[in-house]
Amino acid sequence: MTTNSRTSAVSKQKPKALITEGLHFGRFPITAVQPVVEGGKFPAKAVVGETLVVGATAFREGHDQLGVSAVLLDPRGKERQRVRLAPPRGNRGKGTDRWEGTLTPTATGNWSFVIEAWHDRYGTWHHNAEVKVEAGIDVELMLAEGAALLTEASEDPSRPSADRRTLRMAVVGLNNAGTTVEERLAAGFSPEVAAVVARQPIRELVTVSDRYPLLVERELAGRGSWYEFFPRSEGAVRDAATGEWTSGTFRTAAKRLDAVADMGFDIIYMPPIHPIGVQHRKGPNNTLLAGPHDPGSPWAIGAKEGGHDAIHPDLGTFEDFDAFVARAGELGLEVALDLALQAAPDHPWVERHPEWFTTRVDGSIAYAENPPKKYQDIFPLNFDNDPAGLSNEILRIVLLWVSHGVKIFRVDNPHTKPVWFWEWLIAKVNKKHPDVVFLAEAFTRPAMMHALGRAGFQQSYTYFTWRNTKEELEEYFQEVSHESPAYFRPNFFVNTPDILTEFLQYGGPPAFKIRAALAATASPIWGVYAGFELYEHVARPGAEEYIDNEKFEYKARDWDAANESGRTLAPYLTRLNEIRRAHPALGDLQNLTVHQSTDNATVVYSKHKTLPDGTKDTLIIVVNVDPHGIRESTVTLDLAALELDPADLTHNGRFMVDDLLSGESWEWGEYNYVRLDAHVEPAHILSIRRSNA
Repeated sequence: MTTNSRTSAVSKQKPKALITEGLHFGRFPITAVQPVVEGGKFPAKAVVGETLVVGATAFREGHDQLGVSAVLLDPRGKERQRVRLAPPRGNRGKGTDRWEGTLTPTATGNWSFVIEAWHDRYGTWHHNAEVKVEAGIDVELMLAEGAALLTEASEDPSRPSADRRTLRMAVVGLNNAGTTVEERLAAGFSPEVAAVVARQPIRELVTVSDRYPLLVERELAGRGSWYEFFPRSEGAVRDAATGEWTSGTFRTAAKRLDAVADMGFDIIYMPPIHPIGVQHRKGPNNTLLAGPHDPGSPWAIGAKEGGHDAIHPDLGTFEDFDAFVARAGELGLEVALDLALQAAPDHPWVERHPEWFTTRVDGSIAYAENPPKKYQDIFPLNFDNDPAGLSNEILRIVLLWVSHGVKIFRVDNPHTKPVWFWEWLIAKVNKKHPDVVFLAEAFTRPAMMHALGRAGFQQSYTYFTWRNTKEELEEYFQEVSHESPAYFRPNFFVNTPDILTEFLQYGGPPAFKIRAALAATASPIWGVYAGFELYEHVARPGAEEYIDNEKFEYKARDWDAANESGRTLAPYLTRLNEIRRAHPALGDLQNLTVHQSTDNATVVYSKHKTLPDGTKDTLIIVVNVDPHGIRESTVTLDLAALELDPADLTHNGRFMVDDLLSGESWEWGEYNYVRLDAHVEPAHILSIRRSNA
């Protein structure tokens, strides 16, 4: 329901109160407000400092001018920002009555915003006077109306004295019969008057939309670089004589944190660290029989040593874990822990709470299946038998790990649990600890993935892993940046222990560079699983996962030898993370614009952000997504998306770009020739050289 109000600048004939009871439209219709999730049932998402695109469809009867504004309200309901909206650039907004602009929340909390539509008195007079005076119609009347309007505005005590003086001077000019009509009109049209009115429009019949919720969360909820490793592999040692392994520990794994931090990652993520079941334990490469020394899958949680609230004895103690978290913090890293809500047959829950599982007609507990895949080492949970008991137990577990410094959880297979449960759990945790972040590992249907985002998940895995062609990438980038950002934050992981795509299997080192460059620049959140920097690419025959998969065995990697030989992508990943930190444009999601190229394997997109001090940060990313060859293309840029200022242009109307990967510089314009050799450097990350930089 919209409401109506008026500003301090009134018309000569005061409007009478409107009849609004039972009506859905106010004086001016405001519809299709964004970002709004299911009519405001769920809050739209944002992070501190994010440039948030807001918009609405607003229109009026007749030919008078309409003004539209967005107002940002902090958690106390106090106005913090007001921006005037404008039609979208280009043909996208032509004839649609669509209005857009940006808001930028500055702190965490439950913010909100409203849209205001209003009669633009100055804009209406400006348009009418411009048309009529040129045609010689009602000339003196138009000048008199302008003088009356600006006189009224100049008497508004809420305006700064300097602005009121500017308006009074304009009135003098409009009334000066000793000058030409053109000069008199110019006094009312002057840039100084326009600036005054832009700062504080002359409004009437203000219609205010409903108030829409906006949840603003901390930066790592919507930005950041993730690195995944198995602590049991870091420092693991194999006896050459017996072939038996000694597991790595939190103490040995902590030694790897320096290298992760040096590469510029923000988050170190570990698979489950709990005791692993013995019954039906999986052997190497997911075989059904495990040897006496096979460690099993960390996702088969629970043994005689305990369940989700315990630590695998091979890794150490809670004291060791706390030391690991503390060392990560010293290096600027946050620890993310896997929350896998399932149980091995050995889990204490199986004996104490059989009602938390599904019992089949033969009396056995059902193990996990995704036909034809079978997971005999895992029992899925059943939330229908004792929803309160099971839910509160999981809440207890999450809060336990939060008390040990874990504020980020990567949730395994959340789509196999009821959505209501996640809405309840995340709300409970975030009410007490609003800085806790949940990442949904839900590779499933879009409806479920989006519902989990609405339910509260701050981040989600995506289909990016399987989007490899130019057409696929352009379509997906458009979707995640413009169609679903209000509730779905994409985390572009390039690989996982479960996922080794054909692109990486057969693309060679260029494929790894391509995927890293795309992920690090197209989304504010991206991640890699250890071994990516070593170009690990050999798959288990007939599968899309690694041979000798680390999920089922230890994996010792010789990081030092890789660095010494130069066969490592670590310097490239480091450079990508350096660029991300240096360029705020890469920290926003909605600012991605896809541009055109003539080659069917050359992807071009830009990201732009105007900072609070007026500085503009704009990157143009060009990527050859063919890992096997050289690609040449003509790139056509949507110049409006780059928001170039006259001072940014060279003498011939072009602009300078600096390649942040190669260090080279070029003069670019609307049309540009590009040649990218995948075996040398498959990507340009171009920074527009700004005059105010």
